[in-house]
Amino acid sequence: MMFGSSIFSSILTTCLVSPIWISNYRSFVAPMALARALATAPVLKKRSKKAAFLCRTSGAEIASTISNPSSNGYPEYNRLLPCPLQNGPPRVEHLIVSEGGNVLEYICKSLGLPPLFVADLIHFGAVYYALVCPKPPPSATPEQIRLFKEVTAPSVLQKRASIKGKTVREAQKTFRITHVSEFVETGTYLRVHIHPKRFPRCYEIDWKSRIIAVTESYVVLDKPAGTSVGGTTDNIEESCATFTSRALDLTTPLMTTHQIDNCSEGCVVLARTKEYCSIFHGKIREKQVKKLYLALAAAPVPVGLISHYMRPVNVAPRIVSKEFIGGWHLCQLEVLECKEVPWPSATVEERYGLEDCGWPSKSVAYECKINLLTGKTHQIRTQLAAYGAPIVGDAMYMPAVIAEMVNPGTNPFGEYGEQYNSEVDRTRAVENWIAKHGKEPNVAIGLQACQISWDDGRCFYEAGTPWWRWQIH
Repeated sequence: MMFGSSIFSSILTTCLVSPIWISNYRSFVAPMALARALATAPVLKKRSKKAAFLCRTSGAEIASTISNPSSNGYPEYNRLLPCPLQNGPPRVEHLIVSEGGNVLEYICKSLGLPPLFVADLIHFGAVYYALVCPKPPPSATPEQIRLFKEVTAPSVLQKRASIKGKTVREAQKTFRITHVSEFVETGTYLRVHIHPKRFPRCYEIDWKSRIIAVTESYVVLDKPAGTSVGGTTDNIEESCATFTSRALDLTTPLMTTHQIDNCSEGCVVLARTKEYCSIFHGKIREKQVKKLYLALAAAPVPVGLISHYMRPVNVAPRIVSKEFIGGWHLCQLEVLECKEVPWPSATVEERYGLEDCGWPSKSVAYECKINLLTGKTHQIRTQLAAYGAPIVGDAMYMPAVIAEMVNPGTNPFGEYGEQYNSEVDRTRAVENWIAKHGKEPNVAIGLQACQISWDDGRCFYEAGTPWWRWQIH
């Protein structure tokens, strides 16, 4: 692997698109996250003549193949997809345009990708642009910083009419490319998610049967597990909002008002208008929206209020402490009831893609009804795991609970956590604890948003039977 001045130099000397760096992170949040991969970027290999030939396909031909509606209104995918139905390893390419032109043609020529492939990526919302390349992090080498300054020098930027009246920081904001024929000018930064995160379950669901209510302002959906509410950074096509909109033949796409995890199921409110989207966001901020959950835990959970403090780091797995820590976020939920139920059968586990996380006892599970008082990401999953009662099928949090059971004290914030002599020791312990966790589940876990209500209960909706009960009835 190598990164050198040849890459940045090629920005100024070639007439195509030059790669800056390659990141293996699917989630791109800010220039800082982007530039962490700066020092490990490989140099792009020379394009083949075959790849260059493929790029001559016209924009009209490409656009016509993006989505062919079938008889049921869903798009037909009867050709090569951007990636297989199973998720490929994350791959993100970062490019600088050195001569203005058609965005699809630039990406094809730079990365040696077929036009249909790139067209799909654009259709999925997996291609972004910014007028100016994001700034490298403080950890960048002097040479990298010099090269960045060279391509973003005021003498270069002041010649670009598109950024007049904008600060450099404003010009570094990223936006999605929305059409294959969009024009990108010289100096534009491009980010291409080569392997979007896929949601094949979207094509298996009878979406009309999952719709709970339809009003003039909103739609309530019983979200299936293994799907995304509003899409991901690299895939807005395979989402509940998109497929529900199609199922209802809506001309204006539904908008997300709140989220639940991809691996969870249950009540989700989708707005039909921007106005109601803002109204519902306000209700959430003012704590007017009440949510009840059913959680299938691997061990019993005490009835009553459970409080923890969550580490203010926006990265999974989420870490919580029972003891107060300054700057950490208060998380509270109320367990209304906890009853013993059969552990899901092997047939049900297979049907819903449940992952075997190695829990030692699988004779019974515990269904808990939970009133969520604060709405932090992964809150129920993290808090139940902290009590030694992880959610069934939760491949991210259950392995860590098992590790703590086998070796008490592994969790630095647990009951048997050690007292550390230095911050370095504590940091190392936290890193080791994070390493005990697994990856995010692919399909289902035992968690359902079973009820949602607002306006003092005047708007009240319930989800259907949770997946784990189907073996009982």
